[in-house]
Formats: sequence, C-alpha cells, structure tokens
Amino acid sequence: MLKSCGRKLLLFLLGCTFTCLLVLMADQQKRPSGEGARRALQSSASPGEPKGLPPPREGEPGVAPREVKSFTDYFSQLSRGRREAQGAGSPAPRREGTPGPALEDITARDVFVAVKTTKKFHKARLELLLDTWISRNRDLTFIFTDGEDEELKKRAANVINTNCSAAHSRQALSCKMAVEYDKFIESGRKWFCHVDDDNYVNVRTLVKLLSGYPHTQDIYIGKPSLDRPIQATERISENKMHPVHFWFATGGAGFCISRGLALKMSPWASGGHFMSTAEKIRLPDDCTIGYIIESVLGVKLIRSNLFHSHLENLHQVPKTEIHKQVTLSYGMFENKRNSIHMKGAFSADEDPSRFRSVHCLLYPDTPWCPLNVVY
Repeated sequence: MLKSCGRKLLLFLLGCTFTCLLVLMADQQKRPSGEGARRALQSSASPGEPKGLPPPREGEPGVAPREVKSFTDYFSQLSRGRREAQGAGSPAPRREGTPGPALEDITARDVFVAVKTTKKFHKARLELLLDTWISRNRDLTFIFTDGEDEELKKRAANVINTNCSAAHSRQALSCKMAVEYDKFIESGRKWFCHVDDDNYVNVRTLVKLLSGYPHTQDIYIGKPSLDRPIQATERISENKMHPVHFWFATGGAGFCISRGLALKMSPWASGGHFMSTAEKIRLPDDCTIGYIIESVLGVKLIRSNLFHSHLENLHQVPKTEIHKQVTLSYGMFENKRNSIHMKGAFSADEDPSRFRSVHCLLYPDTPWCPLNVVY
C-alpha cells in the first residue's frame, strides 16, 4: 500500500515539473533576446521617424540632430516641437495698454474728452491747447471750468461752467469730476476720457488704442502714479472704519473708461453721489474713480505707458516714439523743467512745453508750423 502511494506521488511530481518546463520553453520562444529587445526599443523611439508622431526638425539652420535615449526624452522633444509649431502660426499676445487689432470701428466722435481746468489758467494753459490739439478736435473736447469766460466760449465748442470752487481741494476736484461724469452719461458716447489742462492729447493714437477694446465691457485704462496700491480708510458708519487698498490711474496723465463700466458706476458716481463717495474715503477725484472701479466693482486697471504726466521724467520718452503716445505733459520734475526732449520747429525758450513742436510733428500742415523742419 505504501509503495503504491509513493509511486503515485513520484509520478505526480514528475508531471508537474515537466509541465513547468514546457511553459517556460514556450515563453522563452515568444520573448526576443536582449539584443532584439534593444533593437525594438530603438526602432520605436527612433529620432528619425517615431511612429504616428512628427519627426524632429533636423536639417534646419542652427538645429542639430539629437539622439533620443529614452521615452521621456522623446516626449520632451515632442512637447517642445508642438509648442514651437503653435507659436509659429499664432500671433504674439497683445500687451495690455497698447494698440492692438481693432475690435470696434470707432471714430473721434465716439469719444468724450473732458479737460479739467480753472479760470485762472484759461490763458496760461488753455490757449496752448486751443492752438494745438483741441483745434483739430473741437467737437469731442469738453472743457470743465469754474468761471464764465466769453472769449473761451468763442474758441471752444463745449465749455461747461461747473460752478464748483476754484480751489485745488479734494472737494473742488471731486465736484468737477461729478459734473464730467454726468455730462458724459448724457452724451451717449462710447468712451469717457479725462485729462488735465497741462496734457497734450494725440487723438489719433487714442482712438486707435480704444478701438481695441469693446466699449460695452468693463475697461479702465491709464497709468498709476504710485508703484503700489494706495491705502485708504473706508467709512462704513459714524464710528466704523474699514481699510481698503486699490490701484488708480492718475488724472494728471489722463485715463479712459468704457461706457459699459461707466454705467455700472452710476450708484456711486451719478447725481451728486460721486462727492459723497469721495468723502467716504477722503481722497481726491482720480483716487475716487479708482476706488469705485477697483475696490467696489472689482474691475482691474489696465496699465498703459502711453499716458504721461508731469510727475514722471518726460525726458525718458524716446524721441522716435513721441508720435505713438496718447498723452503728454509738462511742468517741473525734481526742481527742473520737465518736458519732452526733442528737436522741433521751435526752441525750448519759444516752446517750453514742447506742445507746439509735437503738434507740428503730428500735423505739419498746420498754418503756423514752419516748413522743412528736421525732428
């Protein structure tokens, strides 16, 4: 009995061993040798013609063939190639605040340019603007002042006496801005642009810039005068204050707001609400504009280096780029005369602001511009 069981066990073990050997031999026949496996990998990952994928751009100037040593290396090359191919066929992304492809067909008559001034500067500042850029753009320019002037009304198409104080105070400035806002809303125009009486406005470049943005969307464009958001305190109630910080475009360089955004500002800006909003944060008019747009409505300022104020060094504006700027200014900077540095039709003594020379550069057919001037 024991011998019979032993024989059966031995036969069973021999059968199992034989079966295992057969399985191993069959598997070995299906699997390629080590050299064959290496050839298979090289074939599938060849830098010349990877299956189903574009080959690397060998043979182009400055591009050397590169050996693919692994699948990771191959897919890195593939991703880079796709990025290069996409980049070659697509336009460069538009920089914010610079003219781009026109999204709207607008003209100067779609723009409302508000010039803030005071009666004592009607001759000292406004006459220069009336002789230069306003002379070409009377219908789109609206002058906001604080006193009656019959002579000014003869030369300018749109003069609005705000009846605000002539003081350069926070309250007086906000009073004028409130009137500017209301008059713009009444006008039905697509764009509101605010400048000061020491700004030259290149209207052609301004229209080109604004045509790249839909006027129905939330657009607020200009240049900050600070290198950080302004810190302010918002009055919530008689005894409760709340800190806020936001960017704003300085009024000294000018800024523009789309009609779509201006309409959203109405609860805080129309019908005298602008002045109460300014008192809430106790800041001037341009800061209050930034507060409403950035802090209240959550719309970000689009920064543009094409707007310029007397608070920056205007000598740094390149001579070859003057015709591309939207606004220019003049004044004092670090106790020195601050204006565009350029050769022109007039000397610096004859034209300290350089506005007349800039105007002759842009409009050489102006009757009082000298002929054959090198700029």
